[in-house]
Amino acid sequence: MKTRLLVPIVGLAISLALPTFAQQKETVDPQIIEKLNAISKKCDEAFNNNDAAALAANFTQDVIFVTDTAGPLYGRQALEKQFAEWFKGTHFSNHILKGDPNSFRVVGTADKIASNGEWSHTVQGKDWGPIDQKGYWLAIDAREGDAWKIWMLAYNVTPPPPAPAQTK
Repeated sequence: MKTRLLVPIVGLAISLALPTFAQQKETVDPQIIEKLNAISKKCDEAFNNNDAAALAANFTQDVIFVTDTAGPLYGRQALEKQFAEWFKGTHFSNHILKGDPNSFRVVGTADKIASNGEWSHTVQGKDWGPIDQKGYWLAIDAREGDAWKIWMLAYNVTPPPPAPAQTK
């Protein structure tokens, strides 16, 4: 008798689990991807203009931004302050965010989208540089009304290749 109940219970469990797996594979509307790519272009422009306020405006009020040097930053105000600090005496140019078109994923509900990609820029200080830098990023964007903003962002910096060994 217990064996006869096992089959319907397993069937019920599978039928309840399948919709969950299907949601995880939900594709992102191409119009939303265009909006998210537009955020990247706004970030590029703000970075290249060294405009901390314009850059921070692309993030939610409760953003979490994990950096390689300053650690995690919480909130748009902290983010803007950090950007302004980075821009003091340093000029960023050729900033490019390139999203991986295969990376867009719905996170939970359709109000959050995860994506990743590559970034690169040139940085120059008053007495040093220019230095080309690059790395990878991972972001979760959130819908705020009709707009999309970056809710979480983390990145790394790819180390430069080692100097060639010198021969004598």
